[in-house]
Amino acid sequence: MNTDWLGLPPLASAHGGQIDGMLGWVHIFMLILFVGWGSFFVYCLFRFHRSRNPVANYTGVKSHASSYLEGGVALVEAILLFGFAIPLWAARVDKRPADSEALLVQVTGEQFAWNIHYAGPDGKFGRTDITLIDVQSNPLGLDRNDPAAKDDVTTLNQLYLPVNKPIIVRLRSKDVIHSFGVPEFRVKQDAIPGLTIPIWFVPTLTTEQMRTQTGNAEFQYEIACAQLCGLGHARMRGFVTVQTAEEFQKWLDEKIKEQSAPDPFR
Repeated sequence: MNTDWLGLPPLASAHGGQIDGMLGWVHIFMLILFVGWGSFFVYCLFRFHRSRNPVANYTGVKSHASSYLEGGVALVEAILLFGFAIPLWAARVDKRPADSEALLVQVTGEQFAWNIHYAGPDGKFGRTDITLIDVQSNPLGLDRNDPAAKDDVTTLNQLYLPVNKPIIVRLRSKDVIHSFGVPEFRVKQDAIPGLTIPIWFVPTLTTEQMRTQTGNAEFQYEIACAQLCGLGHARMRGFVTVQTAEEFQKWLDEKIKEQSAPDPFR
């Protein structure tokens, strides 16, 4: 279904078409209900006006038309639930790709920033320790003495991803409930303190391709916090840069080299 009439942001994920299709049908059914019930309401205003019915009718309506209409509404709701929502849920939640087939990224929200953590070439996330947290230099409390953390990469508000590869984002929060949302990927999920919640998607357009498609040379995928999380909620913005596999690997290698270099101030 073509859903351009919904005014949605440009689509840039493999699963987004299913979500857009479901939204389109929901809007169509709701429009039919709105017009139908609105017309019925206007009809009742004239049909049962006091001047036309000066005496109360205690017999009431004997027709079963209203029952059929209610049954039709229930049928439409069942179609939306079993024909669209449940299959989409099963495909996007129950069938998450294996970790070995995807890029794993840990995204930790805090007031008011997004902390990004990549495991590096070894595929193992280094140990974190709350006592090592430093808001400026080590907001995740990553223990660089842990062998698994030697090649880990961390960034602040900058999420780099390869195109056409499954991405598994493990969402966490350091303080309050946040919400990770990237409209072009059709993903939105709350980050809840004490929980690690995985979401996954496949980006289909690089940032450069999206700039060409939209005609906006300054376009950026933006991570918006969709949950009111405090006075600085409006400035809690992150950015996603989708690159080719080669560009992403080059960026990752450079970050590993940069973060493994000795600190000249120590």
